[in-house]
Amino acid sequence: MHDIDYDMIFKRKSFHVFREVIPMTQQELDEIEGKLSTLLPLVEDIKVAIRLVPKEQTTCKRGEYCVLIYSEHKEMFLQNIGYMGEQLDLWLAARNIGVCWYGLARPHEMSHQGLDFVMMLAIGKTGEKYFRKDYKKASRRPLDQIWSGECHEALATIVRYAPSACNSQPWYLECREKELTLHRILGKKSLIPQSKMTLINRVDMGIMLCFLEVYLGHHQFDFSRELFADEPYETEKPLANDAKVRTATYSISEKV
Repeated sequence: MHDIDYDMIFKRKSFHVFREVIPMTQQELDEIEGKLSTLLPLVEDIKVAIRLVPKEQTTCKRGEYCVLIYSEHKEMFLQNIGYMGEQLDLWLAARNIGVCWYGLARPHEMSHQGLDFVMMLAIGKTGEKYFRKDYKKASRRPLDQIWSGECHEALATIVRYAPSACNSQPWYLECREKELTLHRILGKKSLIPQSKMTLINRVDMGIMLCFLEVYLGHHQFDFSRELFADEPYETEKPLANDAKVRTATYSISEKV
């Protein structure tokens, strides 16, 4: 993620409404197309296809274009989509192109290259003034609701600003010395049906992992990660609110 500007963590926002849309040039569209092929996967062996299309080729009414993400269904494929798509979100913010993760819209083509459509990002170029100026004003859960441990507190403060569906923030992080464990929290209430949130919140976890690794890379930490696949989202059984499912554990050390 060497070409992602760390400061975009603080600039980006979710564009549920585009108050101004500046038509993108062919050069800008070509640059986006080029970027799509360089997004780093969370899981190497998951087949993914990503397309840039005019929003008119979807049911989306936001922005000017949509980025469509298709994937094969394998362990962690939803987290993989979140991880890749958030790289694009941050990269686009540096170019004043706003993004809205849009989980309820559909493209006209529900399959591509033998892969199923999973998620889209509505995008549109807009004015600098519409991006976030003070990230601390964003509505987020208090730190003690998403974090425990006394190490890497600066990281705790930053990653809480990762975007999530309906601001559900379905994560909990535990830091113990040089180890950081990220959990998905089940049962978060939302306007979106719970069956759909089960899918979308796994995408959210991938978004959080992207934020976390952008931070670690910027601050020159060495790290390794272990991922933990949970059961298929289609068969996930309802559990008590705030039940935790482990998503990843990171071993973190400072570079010498």
